[in-house]
Amino acid sequence: MIETVHIYHTNDLHSHFENWPKIVHYLKTKKHIHKSKNETVFLFDIGDHVDRFHPITEATGGVANVELLNHLTPDAITIGNNEGITLPFEALDRLYNHAQFPVIVSNLFYLDGTRPKWAKPYVIKHLQNGVRIGILGVTVCFEQFYRQLGWMITEPMANIKETLEEIRGKADVIILLSHLGISDDEWIAQQFPDIDVILGAHTHHVLDRGKLVGNTLLAGAGKFGQWLGHIELKIDSAQKKLVNKKAEIIETKTIEKEDVFTIKWLDQKKAESAQKLNEAVVELKEELRIDWFSDSPFAKLLASALKEWCDGEVSMVNAGVLLESLPKGLVTKGDLHRICPHPINPCKIMVQGDQLKEVILQARTKEMEQLKLKGLGFRGKVMGRMVFDGIETVMETLEDGKEHVKKIFVNGKHLDQNHVYAVATIDMFTLGPLYPQLSRVKNKIYFMPELLRDVLAWKLSKQFLQIHQ
Repeated sequence: MIETVHIYHTNDLHSHFENWPKIVHYLKTKKHIHKSKNETVFLFDIGDHVDRFHPITEATGGVANVELLNHLTPDAITIGNNEGITLPFEALDRLYNHAQFPVIVSNLFYLDGTRPKWAKPYVIKHLQNGVRIGILGVTVCFEQFYRQLGWMITEPMANIKETLEEIRGKADVIILLSHLGISDDEWIAQQFPDIDVILGAHTHHVLDRGKLVGNTLLAGAGKFGQWLGHIELKIDSAQKKLVNKKAEIIETKTIEKEDVFTIKWLDQKKAESAQKLNEAVVELKEELRIDWFSDSPFAKLLASALKEWCDGEVSMVNAGVLLESLPKGLVTKGDLHRICPHPINPCKIMVQGDQLKEVILQARTKEMEQLKLKGLGFRGKVMGRMVFDGIETVMETLEDGKEHVKKIFVNGKHLDQNHVYAVATIDMFTLGPLYPQLSRVKNKIYFMPELLRDVLAWKLSKQFLQIHQ
């Protein structure tokens, strides 16, 4: 007898709740249809459901995201880096206290090597005909960030191997929830052919019909709830063997109806969150203006705040992280969240002068200032001008009309190409391809769990007190 199993999966919602009511309606409808045909249905989320850019997530510490998942009762989820390293230790450790689903992540531990009570390395699901489905989960290994927050994250490939050995003989079909990215998923498929399906995330890849690597089916449903993944498995229940598998994605905008309860629930949470974030931070006597393409007062204040917070010789930050000016009057936590929503941490890096020079030359180009960045924690629109504290650039206009950095001064002296400078900046410059010179630096200190807006709140309160003492 051939049994049909349907798997629906979401990933990288990043708290884009605008798409969630349609997803909920679609999944509830499909669950009802499949069960009426006596077909098994599984639902999984592959991490980064949480994103602190959204006021509801910020105000609830991600608990609202878990409640939304509870409404759907998924069969299992794994965590992404947004759950793992943008929340303080205590917030993550209690995030799933009331979860009505298992959280599968085999490579996350307390510093003493014990596994959190809310995390499982795997689960086995038993179908009515006796077929056993093994479900594994791993998340991306940002070791330094996790360690600084009080967690131990381990290399996921070793955990996959260990878990596969542990469930050997216990599962007939194996599914991996992978918040690692498409390249790692492809490597895993080659190295661990026992895995039948890999549900992917992190790199926001969209696999319209899945991708076969060897005999393993890879799936990915993009980001922000713009797509919903569906996999159909055909299993020979007599032989307990998977005989066919195929994948598809459903574009959310093609779903016509929304779940009314979810809409009302989100409206209520939005109002509650706005009230919670209405806590006063400071009262400004004049506007703090931001201009993405100049050394405006607000950007300069943030650069000064980073330098002081991180105890750096100099600092650098792009003006685009500040989305709006702050008007005169009362400033609340909600205001700071609105104008600086990024899950970005301050950091201090030790950079040799010749490398710093290359970064400054690159940063002061028109192409970099107008770059429309997506990812690396950035939730803005454009990079904007790099603003410094302790660094002064003298520009010249070339024959082609382009501006070029002619001279660089550090704290009043010519930049020393052999000196190692302590540069206060933001973590996104150290994580990816934006500035290779900075991503390759080995000596980095991340300040966690504080986010950029926390540093901003501290500086505003401090400066306000200094002015009005």
